[in-house]
Amino acid sequence: MKPVQRCALYTRKSSEEGLDQEFNSLDAQREAGEAFVISQKSEGWQAVPTRYDDGGFSGGSMERPALKLLLEDIAASKIDVVVVYKIDRLTRSLMDFARIVELFDRHSVSFVSVTQAFNTTSSMGRLTLNVLLSFAQFEREVTGERIRDKIAASKSKGMWMGGNVPLGYDAPTGTSRALLVNGAEAATVQTIFEKYLELGSVHALRRWLDEQGIRSKRRTTLNGRVIGGKPFSRGALFHLLRNRTYLGEIVHGDLAHPGLHPAIIDSALFDAVREKLDANARRHNDTSRRVARAPLVGRIFDVDGIPMSPAFTHGKNGQVYRYYVSASLQQGGQCKDDDAIRRVPGPVLEALVAQTINRCAGKNEVEPLALVSRVEVRTNALHLLMPVPLLPTVSDRLGPGETVAPDYADPKLLRLIAPIRMRFRGGRSWIAGATAPSARRDLVLIKALRKAHSMVKTDQRGLPLLDSVPSSPYLRRLVRLAFLAPDFQRAILAGEQPSGLNLEQLMHTPIPMSWAEQAALFDTLGLSGETAKSLFPAN
Repeated sequence: MKPVQRCALYTRKSSEEGLDQEFNSLDAQREAGEAFVISQKSEGWQAVPTRYDDGGFSGGSMERPALKLLLEDIAASKIDVVVVYKIDRLTRSLMDFARIVELFDRHSVSFVSVTQAFNTTSSMGRLTLNVLLSFAQFEREVTGERIRDKIAASKSKGMWMGGNVPLGYDAPTGTSRALLVNGAEAATVQTIFEKYLELGSVHALRRWLDEQGIRSKRRTTLNGRVIGGKPFSRGALFHLLRNRTYLGEIVHGDLAHPGLHPAIIDSALFDAVREKLDANARRHNDTSRRVARAPLVGRIFDVDGIPMSPAFTHGKNGQVYRYYVSASLQQGGQCKDDDAIRRVPGPVLEALVAQTINRCAGKNEVEPLALVSRVEVRTNALHLLMPVPLLPTVSDRLGPGETVAPDYADPKLLRLIAPIRMRFRGGRSWIAGATAPSARRDLVLIKALRKAHSMVKTDQRGLPLLDSVPSSPYLRRLVRLAFLAPDFQRAILAGEQPSGLNLEQLMHTPIPMSWAEQAALFDTLGLSGETAKSLFPAN
């Protein structure tokens, strides 16, 4: 008695058309396969009960559920023979078939075509199979070319040839190939185009649409699944604003043909939007080039470890100012209520870092900014991380207040801490102790000083008196300004206060009542000792 040969019957149909019939193409293929297996009963052939049917799947792809199940069962040694009605039912790709046959050979599985008498156990069978498969692949490619040519010819006549129907239209009905205008959606499309011109950016348009509850087009697939109806993405808005379908055109490749459907957007509005998009795209490309010129990108962080990215502003004279700004600020987030520096002038900071590295690390073949792997902008200092082999050189060249040591997180790096006072006025910055620009009248500080005096009274000697404690923490910090040394207050009013000192620093610094102690305090904050003593005479 011959051993049992377990036979798997695989069937496939490319389209779903006719699959709902009581007896369809898959049933016909399976019936022919079962009859062939019965004819081989004397050889021990038996059909397995599992059905391997792929309805509505192309033979040009291996992504078919029944085929995957078949290959898994073969790998699990559950199948001895694979039976198909025709070779192209299994695959139309010569490359895919080579992979399948390799799997068959590895597991000693035979392959049989009912209408093409051969099997893969002989060399002649393999040759015949490859020839047939080559013709099957050729037929598939020729069919694809015919379909593409037909689509191109139909689109040249303005016909809608399928795909996702854009917002503002409905799919054609019956035998028509013309899109139908959806009145409510068409009004939304008109609003989107007009609002983009008003707001000037897709980012602002997206935010406005989200606030107004305007959503993308809802679609129902053939299997009843609803997709769409979600907030617009930036990519979807870019596509919508450049979609020439709204001009009453059908696009095929790089060509636009007059369509059978009516236009929703007039050419003047469409052209204005396109020009605005192009202008923004050019500006974005310019910004990208500027970002490429920001050498510390990816290596500069604020005190919280948040990356600082390039940002740009334009002055009245057309000059572009470049900054490094914390990502949280660029994304519209709120910063903590502290003294952390979240925004620094780019060229000034880069020059400062390069100057510090040149002085401490000496002249190198490498650019100074290339030596630093990380820059951390702290409130009163810059932390520069560099290769630890530079430690002996840097240790011998430290400036006043600077320290250096191996980094605690990565011993391969050294951490150089350089004291710095970041001054923001006119986009400039400098180190504490360096020659600073002459001070100007700080109107914010002067206004705060006057506010502080409005909350106190004076005695017969003209000294301030506080009748009651201010109600809020802010006012309690502010009122202390009235108790600064008189000479220092006069310096503030004249714009002669020490450079680098501002309201924020005074508000967050405990101010002692003694003028001598005030002098000592501001000396520790980095002001010149002689300057502080001249402004705070002993009381």
